[in-house]
Amino acid sequence: MTKEPIVISFLQEKGGAGKTTMATNVACGIKARGLKALLVDSDPQGSARDWNEENDGTLIPVIGLDRETLATDIKAVQGYDIIVIDGAPQLTKMAAAAVKASDVVLIPVQPSPYDVWASEPLVDLIKNRQQVMNGVPRTAFIISRAIKRSILSREVNEGLSEYKLPVFKSYTTQLVAYPSSASKGKTVLEMNGSEAAKEINAIVDEIFEEYLAL
Repeated sequence: MTKEPIVISFLQEKGGAGKTTMATNVACGIKARGLKALLVDSDPQGSARDWNEENDGTLIPVIGLDRETLATDIKAVQGYDIIVIDGAPQLTKMAAAAVKASDVVLIPVQPSPYDVWASEPLVDLIKNRQQVMNGVPRTAFIISRAIKRSILSREVNEGLSEYKLPVFKSYTTQLVAYPSSASKGKTVLEMNGSEAAKEINAIVDEIFEEYLAL
């Protein structure tokens, strides 16, 4: 790993896309692979911090940085291999700060045309940043809460292709394990062998393959 932590943000303008679910589960999945990981809650609603309180901070370190100075503040955070940011919804100055702070931005999107359309302002913001930063942050979509073998899920993939950004092969589906585990301050990874755990592990695998090659 490099001396500076790699910063991965989960961002989506539209609420309810599964951003916090992915951030908490993936951050714990990265930690489980032996890397020192930190979860940063930059959403003023503080959902990741609420989740962390439920488990008494036993799963992963979580800090709140819900200020417009996020990009500057995060540079002072040392001692970690990976920093995962749970971003603020809506295209606010906080979202812009998260883009600025990130090496990688992952955009959860539900299989709905509304989610596809809502992603446009964020994609524009990211592409503007990439133009002046030599392609950084690297960016991809991740399908969230898909219904397996549904026509709509395939149509969403086609809709996302217009943004000319990669779409992860791995994804999450509509499983009760996600909200059930979150309500207890847990992750689906503790349900070893479950379908949800397999989904998150597949996403973590893809993140390692694409962005964290050692």
